[in-house]
Amino acid sequence: QVDLVESGGGSVQTGGSLRLSCEASGVTGSSHCIGWFRQAPGKEREGVAAIDIDGTTNYADSVKGRFAISKDSAKNTLYLQMNSLKPEDTAMYYCAAVERLYMDYCVARPEMYNIWGQGTQVTVSS
Repeated sequence: QVDLVESGGGSVQTGGSLRLSCEASGVTGSSHCIGWFRQAPGKEREGVAAIDIDGTTNYADSVKGRFAISKDSAKNTLYLQMNSLKPEDTAMYYCAAVERLYMDYCVARPEMYNIWGQGTQVTVSS
């Protein structure tokens, strides 16, 4: 059974931090690209960050220097450390995965991913 379960969302003030977690079943960091995505009300889903099987990471320009994606292979868990949060970071955050063989590069393009979690809400107030 393939399943992704996000947690760690919440409400913070501008400048605050949150750490999102994504527990994976049937998906491993050694065979899948795994990424974080977000969708704000009325907006399209966008990629935030992705991590390749070798640990290579890439980020959306809007979060570079503030967010960090990582994975713990022993726990089969993906993380997103979010610092210096801004109101424009407010969104539902999703983790997603796709088998590495389907990707030339492990990038956070939502249309390339076929396994999705249910999401966790992040709200940043000014």
